[in-house]
Amino acid sequence: MALRLGSFNIENLMTRFDFTGFRNQLRKDRVLHLFDVRNQQDYERLEAARVVASTDDTRQLSALAIADTAADILCLQEVDSMEALKAFEYGYLFRMVGSGYRHKYLVEGNDSRGIDVGVMMRDETHDGEKIEIVDIRSHAALTYDDLELFTPQLAATAKPDDRIFKRDCLELELKIGGRPLALYVVHLKSMSNGRDGVDGRSYSMPVREAETKAIRHIIEARFGKGETADKNFVICGDMNDYQERIDVIGERRQGYRFAHSGKLQSALDVFSADGFAENVMLRREPLDRWTLYHARGPEEQHLCQLDYLWLSPALARRNAGKTPDIIRSGQPFRTPFPPGQDVERYPRIGWDRPKASDHCPIVMELDL
Repeated sequence: MALRLGSFNIENLMTRFDFTGFRNQLRKDRVLHLFDVRNQQDYERLEAARVVASTDDTRQLSALAIADTAADILCLQEVDSMEALKAFEYGYLFRMVGSGYRHKYLVEGNDSRGIDVGVMMRDETHDGEKIEIVDIRSHAALTYDDLELFTPQLAATAKPDDRIFKRDCLELELKIGGRPLALYVVHLKSMSNGRDGVDGRSYSMPVREAETKAIRHIIEARFGKGETADKNFVICGDMNDYQERIDVIGERRQGYRFAHSGKLQSALDVFSADGFAENVMLRREPLDRWTLYHARGPEEQHLCQLDYLWLSPALARRNAGKTPDIIRSGQPFRTPFPPGQDVERYPRIGWDRPKASDHCPIVMELDL
């Protein structure tokens, strides 16, 4: 029996407009900077037209990427609401895969922009095994004080009674063909802008470390500390951190070279340090593990893995000969691919946009 489990940061699956760019130039879309828009009414009219036009292309591409995962269960990040998820599934994904994802789950979390984690599931796996949900739990209300996770490093940006998760840790208790599986769907704190000479990743790392410690606490509280190794659990989602990266050196005209850097300090060390869970993406070649391209001009660009399926030791052993797939056909043409990794892009993919998402979906077939 095999289950295809996937994760995808679908990037701002929204049902609402953001007009704050009229007064905040940093939030104003670059195309509107080209025009002399003198009043808010004209700005809102143009911004709404821009968003509607670009969103149709984007969501067709998102649906193509999801269809290519052929996932039985898909964990999603950056979903505005259940209404947004239903509208996307009905209006776009249904055209690609039919009525596959009948079951959808989302709980409003803590994100200041209103983006949440969610899950879509089929009735059964491709092998015909029934997928049942036994229980679903949100952990969005947990505070640092609740789990005694407040540290001096957090004091610069948080208070002890603040909530730990910047979005949520959505816990799903499932049965796949009668076999138990626990899913933990997360979207950790983003690598925000740095301060006081500290880069954004380092500055925000204490928050992500608290989040990963909280996730581990939740799992150990459920199964028993020291009793998790033989359980079936997966931690899925956008972790906004990496333990290695690929520096992209050069520029388009003269070509690129790719330099791999490993063993970087990361909030994800909480999962990997003592074998609590396995990042199965490490089964792929070092230059072929990335799920996102980051760039701030030619002087700062890299490829890295931000999207993960962390398997429990029992699941990792049972699936020792398998590797996850990465769907990269929705990446924009500006993304530099290491040698031998080029894929055929979906129709209408642009240099920077439209694209399926800034992230690549990942999926793995798991024997339970």
